Amino acid sequence: MTATPALAASGSAARSPRQRARTRLRVFRVVVLVLTGAFFVIPLLAMLGFSTRVLGGEGRTWAAWKLLVTDPLLRGAIGTSLVLSLLTVLGMLVLLVPTLIWVRLRVQWLARTVEFLCLLPLTVPPLVIIVGLTNVTAWLAYLFGDTPNWLAFLYVVLVLPYAYRALDAGLSAINVATLAEAARSLGAGWFTVIARVIVPNIKTALISASFISIALVLGEYTFASLLNFNTLQVVIAQQSKANAQESVAASLASILFAAVLLIGLSFVSGGRRARRTVGNALVPAPPTQATAATPGANS
Repeated sequence: MTATPALAASGSAARSPRQRARTRLRVFRVVVLVLTGAFFVIPLLAMLGFSTRVLGGEGRTWAAWKLLVTDPLLRGAIGTSLVLSLLTVLGMLVLLVPTLIWVRLRVQWLARTVEFLCLLPLTVPPLVIIVGLTNVTAWLAYLFGDTPNWLAFLYVVLVLPYAYRALDAGLSAINVATLAEAARSLGAGWFTVIARVIVPNIKTALISASFISIALVLGEYTFASLLNFNTLQVVIAQQSKANAQESVAASLASILFAAVLLIGLSFVSGGRRARRTVGNALVPAPPTQATAATPGANS
């Protein structure tokens, strides 16, 4: 009985350094999180405060924010950027998804080459890309006319590295060859294999690539500015010289929209991982060889 308090005291003393280390780590994480949040949130609050300030007076006004829907130039630029985002996502998915699936199924020796080509735009500045594609842009303008929609072809090149990484990670998480062989053995065509067997298993990767592409297109400035098209970022830069509050309001709105997309992406990815974990936990374990042989041994 007399040894019990001594053992408890020694156990508490042995655990106290570990507990102190955990407490310090927890405090460090909280401090880092608060500082990081302040680093991002304080400039956004400053933008909100400036965009709602009454210049030369007191109080707040939402006049600059109302211009986001009443100013025809800005409203048209927002519509143009949203259309370009949609076209870019469609072009990216049509180009990358069948290509990556086919590479994994039939021409695996081309995987490194495809990866190199997809990641190449990361190493080339946008200014160099647009100058190098001068002849291509001239033909696009000739074929499609004076419309900003053909910028989607260039934006597909711009988003290739990020979309490739997201889709490649999704395809690496499943056994593409086994799924394709099983579907083909049941008489499915290649379109059915891709559209109804493989694509449903990489929905999270498709959503990730789409959201990242939308965020990049909404923030792109160089291509549209050099080609004289009024997209959202170009109009924001123009309006900053005439109406700074409207420009800041539009910038803040685009930042918040991109943040909402990325937060939604994290929820979608986390929800699918959680459902997959629960589903795997509910699957009964197969009987072992010893368990299967028990009834026979008892008989």
